[in-house]
Amino acid sequence: MKQGVTRVGLIGLGYIGAQVYERIRSQPELGLEIAYVHNRSAARLKGVPAELVLEDLAQSASRKPAVVVEMAHPDYTRRHAEQILSHASYLPLSVTALADDPLRERLVAQATRSGTRLLIPHGALIGIDNLVEWRHLWEKVEITFIKNPANIDFSESGYEKTIVAETVVYAGPARGIARLYPRNVNTMICCALATTGLDRCQAKLIASPGLKVAITEIKAVARDGLMLTMRKETPVVGVSGTEVFESTMRSILRSANAGPAMDFV
Repeated sequence: MKQGVTRVGLIGLGYIGAQVYERIRSQPELGLEIAYVHNRSAARLKGVPAELVLEDLAQSASRKPAVVVEMAHPDYTRRHAEQILSHASYLPLSVTALADDPLRERLVAQATRSGTRLLIPHGALIGIDNLVEWRHLWEKVEITFIKNPANIDFSESGYEKTIVAETVVYAGPARGIARLYPRNVNTMICCALATTGLDRCQAKLIASPGLKVAITEIKAVARDGLMLTMRKETPVVGVSGTEVFESTMRSILRSANAGPAMDFV
């Protein structure tokens, strides 16, 4: 192990994971090195050196990662995060898993015991520093996503209507949308955890046929009348905005800094 280098375990080698893997491998000046790569499908691992492949996540500690990044599915957090936090910090891109309060509390407790950290990536959430810094002031927070229905994964939502015009497919507490659209609303859950909580933060998902970008709108109102509004438009690939890779790399780099048991990076 090189001195001063942060060892990173990668779970998932899909659209985001493959880019993260290549960036770390090709830019040693970042001060990162691959501890291991785990992927459910062996076909995705073609080209990854055999010594970097980890088939069983129960063996994660043997590779001595400082941080493990999940870029696959929220089930990995449910099944493996507590064990991983016993020896490494854990950065899940599938933030919707953390809408489960008992799970999140167990993970924070494990991180506290082990001296590791549960890291919540800022992802596509703009203005997270301000949202976190002023979290004690927020009275009302609303976050809205507007996407082409082709960029929304409806598979777990039960929504079966044909969408031919702009349609609100969900409006309510952020907690409720996490289980319906787990691949689409990680940023919403991050926003809720960073501000008023999963039950008070209001989420709205709008499907808009023909839309060629993904739109995020945030409105936060404080008790003293302070109001923060933000809007972002970004190209989208699949269910993710194209900026997610760069924001993930930024989160990994920030994860090397010390902080509390649960932190936003």
